[in-house]
Amino acid sequence: MHLNQVATQPIEGQKPGTSGLRKKTKVFMGPHYLENFVQAIFDAIGGATGKTFVLGGDGRYFSHEAAQVILRMAAANGAAKVIVGQGALLSTPAASNLIRLFRTDGGIILSASHNPGGHDEDFGVKFNTPNGGPAPEAVTEAIFARTKTIQQYGILETVDADLSGPGVQRMGDMVVEVVDPVADYAALMETLFDFGAIRELFASGFRMRFDAMNAVTGPYATEVLENRLGAPKGTVVHGAPLPDFGGMHPDPNPTWAHELIAEMMQADAPDFGAASDGDGDRNMVLGRGVYVSPSDSLAVLAANAHLAPGYAGGLKGVARSMPTSAAVDRVADAMGLPKYETPTGWKFFGNLMDADRVTLCGEESFGNGSDHVREKDGLWAVLLWLNILAVRKQSVGEIMADHWNRYGRNYYSRHDYEALDASTANVIMGDLRARLDTLPGSTVEGMRISSADDFAYTDPVDGSQATGQGLRIVFDGGSRIVLRISGTGTEGATIRLYLERYVAGPEGLGEEPQKALAPVIRAAETLTGLRERSGRSEPDVVT
Repeated sequence: MHLNQVATQPIEGQKPGTSGLRKKTKVFMGPHYLENFVQAIFDAIGGATGKTFVLGGDGRYFSHEAAQVILRMAAANGAAKVIVGQGALLSTPAASNLIRLFRTDGGIILSASHNPGGHDEDFGVKFNTPNGGPAPEAVTEAIFARTKTIQQYGILETVDADLSGPGVQRMGDMVVEVVDPVADYAALMETLFDFGAIRELFASGFRMRFDAMNAVTGPYATEVLENRLGAPKGTVVHGAPLPDFGGMHPDPNPTWAHELIAEMMQADAPDFGAASDGDGDRNMVLGRGVYVSPSDSLAVLAANAHLAPGYAGGLKGVARSMPTSAAVDRVADAMGLPKYETPTGWKFFGNLMDADRVTLCGEESFGNGSDHVREKDGLWAVLLWLNILAVRKQSVGEIMADHWNRYGRNYYSRHDYEALDASTANVIMGDLRARLDTLPGSTVEGMRISSADDFAYTDPVDGSQATGQGLRIVFDGGSRIVLRISGTGTEGATIRLYLERYVAGPEGLGEEPQKALAPVIRAAETLTGLRERSGRSEPDVVT
């Protein structure tokens, strides 16, 4: 056993995005790449001496090797203890829970979330702070600054820790505690939801399909849905986490979860369908013949959360990311709840939750969550839906129809143009940005533009500011177009085009979304030339 200080030098491009640093797996496997970034994390938070951390991830390719490197580096940097999930597995919400439960000094999560995994695919490292949430920009900027000056990193030369089962061991002077990755999370879920009512729902013959997409949520869903709630064996499919997700793209949306979509659209489909992503923080929900958009899901959860024991006292407020539809705003207004619109990135919700301003938060990118942790939580959203279904004794389709009749419908879709040449993407965005001031008052596709801006946000808790968060074009009546460059890709640039049209009802609530959005889609192309200038005849992904 030997403490080694390894000489290194800065590596370009180690700037964390909205959810940590994501690159191709082979980049992380390169000399010093992972080590530089991890050392930068420790240095940016004032060192690791005497501190306790949580460590785990979604089990994608290179996770086991990376976990051992991080453990040896934590030991070399003087950490007192690392709590690590068995097999280096921890869903992102489960990691957030452990950070909060054991009041650690933060955690390192090994994941690229919904991105594909494998030797030739993607990997990621994210630091979560002691509140359990993603590091705020002040911390990620400090990490990035340190990556540009680093000259050495510390690593303990020793045998690997045994992560095969729960137990306590030592790595030098540091304690390594391996824990069941599911147990504490499942116990938390039992405090929030009426497991008895959901058991009765399944006992009544209610049928469900949960697609874990060969990702980390498989063991969680199997334990909670099948073992604790009595769902029939086989309710969870693709339940074994695999390093390459079985060749699947672990993103729970209609494009990548097409197998589940096809099953749920059949006449004899299960009553309820759901999927989660690579690290377990996203979700997609469906009823028989009914796809529920993430924005609508957030609104329905907000309107019905009081039916679950953990939220019976009501909500403190709700928050959504700016690109997410305004459907939840209409619920908040009707219920007299505070509402907030933030930039994309769950870290922006953390301050609001820590200040007791909001209970429920959501993003259009298939993420919902509450203040039980400081991350979005895919299985939590599915369980809240099950609790609502058990109490209301209605189908998903009936609940959605009731919701739209009461609040109106925000037709909504996201069109992704992936892996574009970065310069092309920047020109498209730059040209539109330069014309924003001239757009209000003009008419496109018969719709009058009421406002246009580049979204900026001032945090109401700490006063921090975020600018350049997405281009918004709003039409009279609430329809709108939003464009932003995604921060989660690892190749080129992805432009995300968000389209929204509000229909108050009672007529026009049952259209197919792409048809209902047709004039907004045409307006977007007229204003941006996105398809023509990108050379794409259609989006790569439509959700």
